[in-house]
Parts: sequence; C-alpha cells; structure tokens
Amino acid sequence: MKSILVVAAHPDDEVLGCGGSIARHIDNGDSVSVIFMTNGVSARCGSGDKESIIRQQSATSALNILGVSSILFEDCPDNMMDKLSLIEVVKKVELVINKVNPEIIYTHFSDDLNIDHRITHQAVMTACRPQCGYSVKEIYCFEVPSSTEWNSYSSHKFNPNFFVDISDYWSKKEKALLEYKQEMRAFPHSRSIKAIEALAILRGANVGLEKAESFQIERIIK
Repeated sequence: MKSILVVAAHPDDEVLGCGGSIARHIDNGDSVSVIFMTNGVSARCGSGDKESIIRQQSATSALNILGVSSILFEDCPDNMMDKLSLIEVVKKVELVINKVNPEIIYTHFSDDLNIDHRITHQAVMTACRPQCGYSVKEIYCFEVPSSTEWNSYSSHKFNPNFFVDISDYWSKKEKALLEYKQEMRAFPHSRSIKAIEALAILRGANVGLEKAESFQIERIIK
C-alpha cells in the first residue's frame, strides 16, 4: 500500500486534475489524502460563509464517491495566495507531508493561469526539497481545465509525459464532478462535463487508451 497526497488549491481541482487516478489508487488499496489550500469561493463578489460551507460539503461528497476519507481544508485566501509569504504556505504543506508521509504527490502545473495554482505548486516543490530519507519519491503535476490551457502563450505549456488509464474510473470521476455543480459550466466551456470527457478521450487516444488522465513529471526517484 502506498501513501498518496493530493495538494489542490481549490475544492474541485482535485477531481478535475486527477479524480480518476485517485479512484484507481483507492481501488488498488492505496491510502489517499487530499489537502485544499483555500475554500475556493471567498474571492467572489457576494460570497460568504454559506458558500464556503456548500463548497466544503461538495468536496466531501465528491471525495467520498472516489473513496477518499482523509480531507484537510486550509485557510489561505482564495485567489490571493500571493498575498501570503511563500514560507507561510510551505509550512502548511510541510505539516501535512510530515503527518501523511506520502510516497507520491499530485499537485498543480507550475504555469497555470490561476495564481493559487502557481503558488500551490511552488509551495509543494519547496516543501519537497530533496533530502536524505525523505518519504516523497514521485511528484506529478495535473492539468485543470480552464486554467492550464488558458495560460499565456509566453508561458511554458503543459507537456504531459505520464498517463494513467482511467477507462474503468471515468464514471466515478463524472459522478464526483457533478457534486461540484456550482463549478461546472455548459458546453462549450472547457469546465463542462462534455469537454472534460473529451479531454480524457484525447489523453487516452494519445497513448492508445479509451480514457486517461495526463501528468507532467516533476520527480521520480527509484
């Protein structure tokens, strides 16, 4: 059994980016923990505690569908994580890593459009500085529709080089996404169910599979 940690900026990023892979890990008997750095709603005009509670309930329901029971909600400011010092964010991530001792971490791509995604990535990489005897052996970056593909053309582009077959887990990912109904959009928005399924089909076709999630490798130590 492996210990897996998913570090996501907002509730819904984890299902969008690696929901099928989470379900596959659970099915294989691995232990999966998920940490959300922000509540994902407080930056929106008119949002309040009620919206935050709804988003948290959606996250809990979505992760229950995937089989995850270890969930932590941090209190970084939504869409304003750059207002914190990096060390503040790093320490939050380090505390969870020291508790969970993950062998594998999934997190955001470094050049996503969303600032919270970028800060989360930087915090994970800083917290996972290579050290003798460190538990983390593998780090993978996922893509989040409506952020990863929306970044500037002057930025580095997501270049997937690791693919996970989720053909048998798409239905669970779809059900989990539907728990985030407030965050889903109508097609042709890239955060619509139809577009997300199309991306899974495309990533699968890239490597001869029915459906897949793709990742960019940051680190593999064997």
